[in-house]
Amino acid sequence: MERLRKLLRFFGCYSCCCQRYEPVFLFFLVLTANFNDDVLPVKAHFKCRGAYPLNDQLKRFSVSDDLVDWNKKFDSYAPVCYTAESVKKMPVWADPDLDDPAFKEIKFNELDGKVNRISHMGKYEIMSNGAPRNPMGRTGISGRGLLGRWGPNHAADPIVTRWKRDSNGKIERHKDNNKPILEFVSIQRSDTHEWAIPGGMVDAGENISLTLKREFGEEALNSIELDQKEAVKKLIDDLFHRGENIYNGYVDDPRNTDNAWMETVAVNFHDENGTCVGKIPLTAGDDAKAVKWLAIDRKLDLYASHIDFIRKTCEIRGAYFIQ
Repeated sequence: MERLRKLLRFFGCYSCCCQRYEPVFLFFLVLTANFNDDVLPVKAHFKCRGAYPLNDQLKRFSVSDDLVDWNKKFDSYAPVCYTAESVKKMPVWADPDLDDPAFKEIKFNELDGKVNRISHMGKYEIMSNGAPRNPMGRTGISGRGLLGRWGPNHAADPIVTRWKRDSNGKIERHKDNNKPILEFVSIQRSDTHEWAIPGGMVDAGENISLTLKREFGEEALNSIELDQKEAVKKLIDDLFHRGENIYNGYVDDPRNTDNAWMETVAVNFHDENGTCVGKIPLTAGDDAKAVKWLAIDRKLDLYASHIDFIRKTCEIRGAYFIQ
């Protein structure tokens, strides 16, 4: 445990690292994981074997738990091929399709121009048709679904937290174990209606630290009055200079397919005294139905793998958590 803490202190928050240090960081992270319990484990995916977002008619090919692994023989496996029309139109954030000559120019498992096609999970396999293969196993759907990139689609998730306080400003503690209760900024997604961390996609060539700050601003602080914006921007800048890395890796996202999947960098930004972003009024952005400070004082059902990030954050802060 202490070895990983020293490692993270050396590199600082991931969001402050240059992209070229990522392979070194991951090498030491994997090396250290066998000697402590401080690394968030990657679990077998199951949310990306269920209902697909924004398409009630789409039914995945059924994959049982014991047949997710590509190494398990599954001769009858016939995934449904699906790429959304919005993706096929090739907006700036999307790759060409398999039958497009430009597809052959994609360089997987490396930095492809400004597009990062390196996976946090290590080198992924390329199938006989040229498409990358999901390193976590079968999903019941081939193609890209709603995702723009073949292979890893990189996101950033800022976990902004504060302590829950009573009307007198005293930190509230849970009746079960007397541990302090955390609150985090949560948005309600417009596609699945689930509560989630206000994250988003990393733009091509964008530094992770900028993505974290941009997404928090876009998702949670969308409609702040003009005369407040400068003061709020300074508060956000101050908080986002100090973050603690929670997770880098694969996300069990319902949009994942056999050939395209979500990966993220999750970083906790904690407002200890509640005097920074803790006092900013929250207003939902275009991609969210609602936004609020959500107390972690009961069992929560969150989008994708977000509950795992929240659990890890609570462990680090010594806060209450039940799953």
